[in-house]
Amino acid sequence: MMNITFCDHIYDADEILALYESVGWNNYTHDLNMLKNAYQHSLCIISAYVEKKLVGVIRAIGDGYSMIYIQDLIVHPDYQKRGIVKALINMLLKKYKNVYQIILLSDEDNTGFYEKTGFKKASDMGCCTFIKMKGK
Repeated sequence: MMNITFCDHIYDADEILALYESVGWNNYTHDLNMLKNAYQHSLCIISAYVEKKLVGVIRAIGDGYSMIYIQDLIVHPDYQKRGIVKALINMLLKKYKNVYQIILLSDEDNTGFYEKTGFKKASDMGCCTFIKMKGK
């Protein structure tokens, strides 16, 4: 059985870069200064380590009262399907249990998982989502 340690995140550019690259999130890794600033200005970051190796992270932004937005939720492919994502989400939800809105953006492939953790599609709540991204 693997020993997973969860803790508040301390930014280390090399380990973050390796984690993002492991899941192909290269759009973040092209501007390391932006990524560092994003981490430094986040509301909350929780990390998962196995033997001092960063294997997962959840990063939230927001005010911590009326809303938080789960900006990043990443687990290294070698450690997926071991309960790390669920544990990271549960820790964040426990920390912000009184927040009115918790929002995340995901692809359709993860719909079932997020619904099992209590999230609903915005469309199921009479809402729609709009996104404006730099360069798109």
